[in-house]
Amino acid sequence: MAVAFTREEDYEARAADLPDRPISPHRNLVTASGLESLEAELAAAKQAYAAAQAEGGISADRTAMARATRDLRYWSARRASAILTEPEGPADKVQFGRTVEIEREDGRRQAFRIVGEDEADPAQGRISYVSPLAAALLGKEVGDVVTVNGAELEIAAVR
Repeated sequence: MAVAFTREEDYEARAADLPDRPISPHRNLVTASGLESLEAELAAAKQAYAAAQAEGGISADRTAMARATRDLRYWSARRASAILTEPEGPADKVQFGRTVEIEREDGRRQAFRIVGEDEADPAQGRISYVSPLAAALLGKEVGDVVTVNGAELEIAAVR
């Protein structure tokens, strides 16, 4: 039986030693809605940390405490480095925070909003400004054609 407890404790110790969430080397640009999301994530991380401490901290559940600590460090760093960025300049120019509609070679149209890394969700139509697609589109205007992964895309609209 002692061996079973040792293995269980070893597993728990490994699980509690979670690596930090990687922080991007890019500037942490955020939209207004992205800043709100960062603040909500930070508040949730603080709440999870407080809950883990209230449940007895490390002695009760080392994995929950490690996860809460890791997430609190990550969201604190992301909030501290956030740079609120709103689009400026001509309305038909692709910029951070704007939505760009592209037309593919086969005639399909797609729209994406160019946002910060933490708020990116391609399935919801939000792509990170450091993604290859966004990098190719930034600074372009309606009617411009860009090539991404060998495919030509025309900028149909910017809003």
